[in-house]
Amino acid sequence: MPGAEGPFRFELIAGGRSNLTYRVRDGDQTFVLRRPPLGHVLPTAHDMRREHRVLSALAGTDVPVPRTLALCEDPEVNEQVFYVMEDRPGVILGFGFDEAFAPTAAERHAIGITLATTLAKLHAVDPAEVGLAEFGRPAGYIERQVRRWAKQWEGNCTSPLPVIDELLARLAGALPESSGAAIVHGDYRLGNLALDPNDPGRILAIFDWEMATLGDPLADLGYTLMYWIEEGETDDVGSGAPTARPGFATREEIVATYAAESGRAVEATDFYLVLALTKLAVIAEGIYKRFQMGKTVGDDMAEVFRATPVMAARALAVADASDDPRLRGVR
Repeated sequence: MPGAEGPFRFELIAGGRSNLTYRVRDGDQTFVLRRPPLGHVLPTAHDMRREHRVLSALAGTDVPVPRTLALCEDPEVNEQVFYVMEDRPGVILGFGFDEAFAPTAAERHAIGITLATTLAKLHAVDPAEVGLAEFGRPAGYIERQVRRWAKQWEGNCTSPLPVIDELLARLAGALPESSGAAIVHGDYRLGNLALDPNDPGRILAIFDWEMATLGDPLADLGYTLMYWIEEGETDDVGSGAPTARPGFATREEIVATYAAESGRAVEATDFYLVLALTKLAVIAEGIYKRFQMGKTVGDDMAEVFRATPVMAARALAVADASDDPRLRGVR
């Protein structure tokens, strides 16, 4: 890479179950290297070219992303295709919250508002204008999602769980009209955002674009709402619940802000939240199944319980309370 001279120092800053991310230091310079996980990788998974492409495309937009610096497509160099981007450090609210970062209610409230406005900015980008017109198949996106997770459930199920079958049936019967085509991040949540240490209401970078595609933008909204635990609620999705502290915006405020910024109709938000929760329940079942088979590794995988029923119960509660009779199971 032009301007980079060894020796290099490498530090793993994220990874394990998904793509691996390293901070690379070279004298006074710092870069970030991202590559697929170690071991066997499916041909269509962990596509570094795809991540590099979407990050490069968004570089000239209002969406805060790290600038890409290099792409290596020769597996002889590092066993897998990898790319290098600029280091854009910030505060990531994953599993925990430092009270000194956003000590006031106003600062904590601003985090939720900027999360919604930035998501609207992403969905406002014209894929064709940034060279991503062929980045996915937005037509029929939600229908394919429901079918895909129904198929995943068949493969992941460790024992019958009628509530999942009921949720999948309700989702299939309550498909909303598409809110249009947009660049969808696929994993948009606080854990993938770097916030300005000096201004909690400012996002410095959005990370982890491995799930990005063209699809229904409200799928992103439903997904981020799933991880947004409000004050007084139980965290049943394993987010660490930093948003459960006083002062953070409510899910209703996030939806209203997104609607105002994007101009999109958000009446079907319940559907997208139920879809996200059902998807996570199916994923959790897959993790549990791998644990039963002895195929999981890592200190945090020493004991895994079947979290699927808990997540499915939350999805069903949202569905049962929806204004949409189809989502309530009224046939």
